[in-house]
Amino acid sequence: MNFDFREIATATMVLFAVIDIVGSIPVIIGLRAKFGHIQSGKASLVSAGIMIAFLFVGEEILKLIGIDANSFAVAGSFVLFFLALEMILGIRLYKDDKATSASIVPIAFPLVAGAGTMTTLLSLRAEFQSVNIIVAILLNIILVYLVLKSSGKIEKMLGENGLSIIRKVFGIVLLAIAVKLFAANVKGLFA
Repeated sequence: MNFDFREIATATMVLFAVIDIVGSIPVIIGLRAKFGHIQSGKASLVSAGIMIAFLFVGEEILKLIGIDANSFAVAGSFVLFFLALEMILGIRLYKDDKATSASIVPIAFPLVAGAGTMTTLLSLRAEFQSVNIIVAILLNIILVYLVLKSSGKIEKMLGENGLSIIRKVFGIVLLAIAVKLFAANVKGLFA
């Protein structure tokens, strides 16, 4: 095993920026309000499992079903786009009457382990040792767990007006990320 702290630090920061769990706080609080409960541990473990599995077999699975990374990223950009619209416009697009928790969908996937994260993992794998990427994933999952676990306290601290403002601001940021993810990958669809 070749632990390289520089690779771990770089991969951790890249994943932190892509996952953007701090920016997702308004989405998480909104989902908690809709469903009443978020299983922080379950969402974190599923997210970690998805990311680690995708790190090793993601590209092969996509090739097997005839999907390239660009198509996958564009599809993920649409999911992020609609989540952003919910935040900005205060409307509800994601409707699942049977769901009793938002732990797996949409928190574990696509919010934490979404198309942007998975595409990033494929890019990191080309540059860094897998063991260092796994450490970076685990460090980010610890942060995800802490944010999910303390979302109630964060909500009380910010208040209703603070949440509304942050939800709209981060909705615009999420919309910008969706547009960037779309723009960066849509060219690859026609190449």
